[in-house]
Amino acid sequence: MLQIAGFLGGQAPFDALADGDLDRLVSRVDVEYFAAGATVVAEDVERLEHLWVVRTGALEVLDRGRVVDLLGPGDMFGHLWLLAGLPPRLLVRAHEESLLLRVPDPRGYLERPDLLRFAAVPAHAGGARFTGSDVVVTDRRLDQVMRPVVWAAADEPVRVVADRIGAAGQSCALVRVTGGTGIVTDNDFRRHVATGRVDADAPVVGLATVPALTVDVAASRAAALLCMVEHGVHHLVVTDAGVPVGIVRVVDLARAELRDPILVRAAVANATSVDELADAARLLPTTIGELSDDGVPATRIGAVHAAVVDAVVRRVLELRHDPVLDGVRLSWVLLGSLARREPLPLSDVDTALVWDDTPDDAAAAIRSAAREVLRDVQRCGLALCTNGANAHNPLFSRSRSGWVEAARRWQDDPTAENALLLSAMVADSRPLTEPALGHALTDRIGSHTRTTQFLRAMLSEALAWRPPIGFVRDFVVQHTGEHRGQLDLKAGGLMPVVGLARWIAVVSGDASGTTPDRIRRGVEVGLLSANEADMLVGGFVDAYSLLLAHEVAAVRAGSPVSTFIAPGDLGPLTRRHLRESFRAIALIQGRVDRDWMMRVR
Repeated sequence: MLQIAGFLGGQAPFDALADGDLDRLVSRVDVEYFAAGATVVAEDVERLEHLWVVRTGALEVLDRGRVVDLLGPGDMFGHLWLLAGLPPRLLVRAHEESLLLRVPDPRGYLERPDLLRFAAVPAHAGGARFTGSDVVVTDRRLDQVMRPVVWAAADEPVRVVADRIGAAGQSCALVRVTGGTGIVTDNDFRRHVATGRVDADAPVVGLATVPALTVDVAASRAAALLCMVEHGVHHLVVTDAGVPVGIVRVVDLARAELRDPILVRAAVANATSVDELADAARLLPTTIGELSDDGVPATRIGAVHAAVVDAVVRRVLELRHDPVLDGVRLSWVLLGSLARREPLPLSDVDTALVWDDTPDDAAAAIRSAAREVLRDVQRCGLALCTNGANAHNPLFSRSRSGWVEAARRWQDDPTAENALLLSAMVADSRPLTEPALGHALTDRIGSHTRTTQFLRAMLSEALAWRPPIGFVRDFVVQHTGEHRGQLDLKAGGLMPVVGLARWIAVVSGDASGTTPDRIRRGVEVGLLSANEADMLVGGFVDAYSLLLAHEVAAVRAGSPVSTFIAPGDLGPLTRRHLRESFRAIALIQGRVDRDWMMRVR
């Protein structure tokens, strides 16, 4: 009994009970043994009178035959069904030989049942996360949601086309033009015809946007939504082998929660001042949270987030007319996670600047003007890089020839100060404006002048990020400081994969795409096997999804945001899966480290 008292009394919900109540609880506990495969809680039980705590072994939780959680020692289940008086929704069975502590409903015999801290217990049983159809947004094919096309000739009067759209119950028409297809929408009629700017008898081609934005019928609903967010439109032309076969609208793709990115993007585009732009940008955190609630995959949320930030920075550049910046051809470049389109909710906006070669005395004026632009970006609620990766910093703002020369020096001597750090940052870059000029950052790193010494040094830099795995079963966690007992999921989960993907980008000479894109490209160029790529992509997605959910929860709670997570806050199945993922990543790191030259050849 003393062992049971010590076991239960050290964890929620029983750890706040006085000694007398804990004794009363323990006196009513039964110890039950279950063989592997035995049913603990059936789905057809009318109601529960007990809750259970796992003492030893492991239990599987199944939803419609699918294992959705794994419970280990110390985990409690059945409490939600018990407290709510509802029948169990899930099947619980022994995954291996297990000892369970069966606790009768404690509310009837404790003197202070109000001290039970059920709120501190993870909702392993009965949570909405188990009912995938209730949580995950289904990705129906576009041909299942698209609408029929209303066609118009280029010379038809506006009023005739408007009547045809109304009669068909649609919101747009496609216009046949020489060499392609245009689109005219109800918004075009409101903005131009209703205001008297365009006569109702004028040819409709004058209202049309040419060419119309298209999406292939085989594309996913999520991909179509992202395309709308990136371009700030509400209609896409669905094509099959290049031929228009339908129209898809934003309202066809998503419920109200998913339309928010479109609304934010529209508010950004319509802002006429930095203050209005800041108001629009403040909608982004809420939108990210709602997308997360709606079950949108984390990597898709990251892509939407990046698209909106792109739009905000572009709008800042459009609103600020600086004679210095307007007088020189230059490219604004995003760095880091935003460049890879995989930011977390509170990621910094890392930027660089490339300009056409100009007299040396112009650099100071360009950087000073760039600082003012970034101050406007800050006013929009976007944080700049605290480590100095900002477009006004001389390290990250150079002429085109200056970037080329710097990259040459880093490759010739990767041991020089900051050479590997800056090479890594440049490899994660994406031009936001003037892409031909902005690619000067990566052109040199992707050139054939790279040395074996440089590639080895870049690989060593990538492999310095190690998954937090222990010698036996546990994670490697922080032993001191404010994050004691926690693991850094960014440093240990994301960065080992990001680092390898970045190295693949350098070796292949192609720095485009997300981390999963780069990993899959590694298979194409022979740097990874298909199985290795699958393991790395899976590990990245798992860690990224956990971090995004962690940051969303912290933002909502008004808590400090960090990349540290206590393993005990994760469900048993998640912990086990994470450990296996980390081990697989570490194994692949070792293989690449050992035979990288053979892979490069």
